[in-house]
This record gives sequence, C-alpha cells and structure tokens, in this order.
Amino acid sequence: MSRGERLIFTAEEREKFRELLSIHRSVSVLSHVHPDADAIGTSLGIFTLLKGEGFRVEVANATAELPRHLDFLEGFGKIKKKIDFDDSLIIACDCGSPDRLGFDVTGRTIVNIDHHPSNTNYGALNLVRPHAVSSSEVAFRFLVPLYRIPRSTARAFYAALISDTRYFTTANVTAESFELARELIGLGAEPAAIAQAMLQRRSLASLRVLGRALESLTLHCDGRVAVMTVRREDILATGARYDDLDGIVDYARSLVTVDVAILVVERRDSLKVSLRSKGADVMELAKAFGGGGHREAAGFESTEYETGELIETLLKTIKDKGVIPSR
Repeated sequence: MSRGERLIFTAEEREKFRELLSIHRSVSVLSHVHPDADAIGTSLGIFTLLKGEGFRVEVANATAELPRHLDFLEGFGKIKKKIDFDDSLIIACDCGSPDRLGFDVTGRTIVNIDHHPSNTNYGALNLVRPHAVSSSEVAFRFLVPLYRIPRSTARAFYAALISDTRYFTTANVTAESFELARELIGLGAEPAAIAQAMLQRRSLASLRVLGRALESLTLHCDGRVAVMTVRREDILATGARYDDLDGIVDYARSLVTVDVAILVVERRDSLKVSLRSKGADVMELAKAFGGGGHREAAGFESTEYETGELIETLLKTIKDKGVIPSR
C-alpha cells in the first residue's frame, strides 16, 4: 500500500468535520508552541481557507516570538497570542498533545490535524496520519474534496511541505510528495519565490549565533554523536532570537561520521533539545525525556537538568538504549 493510499480519509470523518463546524459559532486555529513552518503554514492555510468560506475564525499561537521568515504568508500578521473566542471549535495543527498548544483548551471540542507518530489522539476528531510528510499534507488531502483551495492556502501548505521535508531531502519523501507539490503549485504556490523567502532572508544575528554553536560542537561515541549548545549568553551577545536557531542542528548532522546530532538551547526557564539522525530512531530517545517527533527528527524541553547534566544524561541514554545503529 502506498503512502497516498494510507492518507485516504473516510466519508464519516469529513461528515464529522462538517457537523462540528455547523454546531460551533466560531473556529480557533492553533498550533504548537515554538512553532516551525509546518505548524504555522498548516494553521495559516486552514485559517485563510475557512475565512474565505465565511466562517468566524481566528488563528493563535502562544509563543512570543514567531518565525520571522514566514511573514510573507497571508494571515501571518493576524496570529494572536491568545484565544478570543469562548465557544469556538479548536483546530489543532501539527501538535502531538494538547499541553503543547500553550493554551487551556480543557472542555473544548478539538479537531486534531497532525502527522507525528507520537500524537496522543486527543481530539473529538483525530486526523492523524503518521505516514504524511507534513501536517499540511494531511490538511490538504482532507480538505481538498470539501472546499476550493485558495492561492493563500496553497502557498502556506507548500511552505510547510518544503520545510518539513527539508526541501525534499528527508527519508519519507516519495513520489506522492512531489505530486502534492505539483498540485499546490497548480493552485498558485510559487516554488522559487517561496524558497527564496524562506532561505534567503536570514538575519545577521542568525549567522553570528550559528558561529557560536559551531564553536561549541563536540563529538562523542567515536564521532557518531555530535553535540552543540547555544547558551543564554550567546543569544544575548549576538542579538539572536530563538527562531534564528532554525536549522542549526543540521550542520552537526552533516558531518560524515555523525549518526545522531543534538542541539541544546538554553531558554529563559528551560532547555530545548533538537535531535536529528541519519536513520537512528531519535523519536524514542525524545520520548524518554517526555518529547516526541519523528524517527529522524525529534525533540523535547526540560526543566529538570542543567545543560552539562542533560548532555551527560542524553549520551548515557543513547548508549543504554542502543540508539546508534551498528555498522
């Protein structure tokens, strides 16, 4: 069975979605805290689609600093820091568990749109397809039979798609991924313009903090694990924002000997850890620390350790769990 066939949705799921929209007076489209392009792109795509269909809809994210390189997407300036609608249907995008939304959604009806295998299926309607390459793929395949897809939605979904596939370089990319790209381009997404907007507008601070991260790089386990750290003083000294750190962990993964790359970022009150691999299951490693993600790209946040202690614990867990595949 192809991945495309596994992304088939039932008539009952679509009817349930229509029913939920009809019984709620408004819709709040949310995504996980510290959002990436898939979270923002999927939520903005759904927001602009439903707004164009005449629904009373808002889009919100609890994070103070959103990724600036996504400000070219329609609706970006509409993203709120709070939920204003009291009785709205919640559409949660790219979020594995409700606590990651950063809002109190207790008692709310939730439509859960995601592609993470670690998703807890917390919605009244769970549109979770782990074989999809992005949450935007799940949203598009579900919505395309129901509505006309506007150009704004196609552009947002395309930005999400190329980001989560690292520009079609991840192991889960198949012919269906390029077919999805073709369809979105046909609906108005401009590949060159979107790629330029996402790749060629880095801040000077992002390059300066990258330099500091590279200087911190250490190798472990016979060169098969690379660790980088970005400390609070690095953020302050370079003037970087947290969204300037996107993609830094991939520099460590690019080393020829490395199978697992780790980036530890000191936030104001927690440590954020990004994990990447060339085939090793870092999702299981993240889950051991309360996180999740995908086999080759995962992460978690921790308030239990100091930076050095967390790195030591991670390296020990990698050895104990046999995360690194034998050669």
